[in-house]
Amino acid sequence: MISQAILGEFLGTLILILFGGGVVAGVLLAKSKAQNAGWIVITAGWAFAVTSGIFTSKAIGGPGALNPVGPLCDWATSKLELDKALGLMAAEFLGAICGAVLVWLHYLPHWRETADAGAKLAVFCTGPAIRSPFANFLSEVIGTFALVFVTSATGKANVGGLEPTLVGMVVWAIGLSLGGTTGYAINPARDLGPRIAHFLLPIPGKGSSDWGYAWVPVVGPCIGALLAVKVFALVTPLTHAPTLTP
Repeated sequence: MISQAILGEFLGTLILILFGGGVVAGVLLAKSKAQNAGWIVITAGWAFAVTSGIFTSKAIGGPGALNPVGPLCDWATSKLELDKALGLMAAEFLGAICGAVLVWLHYLPHWRETADAGAKLAVFCTGPAIRSPFANFLSEVIGTFALVFVTSATGKANVGGLEPTLVGMVVWAIGLSLGGTTGYAINPARDLGPRIAHFLLPIPGKGSSDWGYAWVPVVGPCIGALLAVKVFALVTPLTHAPTLTP
């Protein structure tokens, strides 16, 4: 039987990608009414997607992580058993794939109208503005460090029901401030899940899924998150760093 935590993470991550991938599709795909709306619209859309996904997950019984780095950090700090961490991570990846499929279905007529294969790929996953593996990796480490460090601070500040909204604001800030280099994946499931969907779906003229870059938005966020948890624990010695997942 599927636990409520796993179901919550699956559906919450699905909503995250449906709204987040959806706003990118609206801005980039040809003949969309939102075409060329710009970076501010994309970053805002992703912020609202995060908040919506967290509320969805928590309402169903999930932790509202929507990001495998949450269970990973909680397992690494002995706050979560390995089997539970892996279950939540699997639910997040699967939810991301399914959310991407829904974006594809929603914009079904627009794929054929869009000539740019790169724009089609960008609906599903991130890519660097300047391809430089070490610099791109470093960007993902820094962005995810900021995400986990600041969201850990909101948890310690005991903001209660405001936390989903505040996390969305943090993601918006990261997108505006740090997202211009790599498109700020800061979430392995958010990038790898839709990238798998892009590879599998029959999208006209879709081109490559850019697997040579795919390790950056997976490994970078994992390292950045683990570093953030460690640093947060060091600078808050009188209290324990908050658990990222229950």
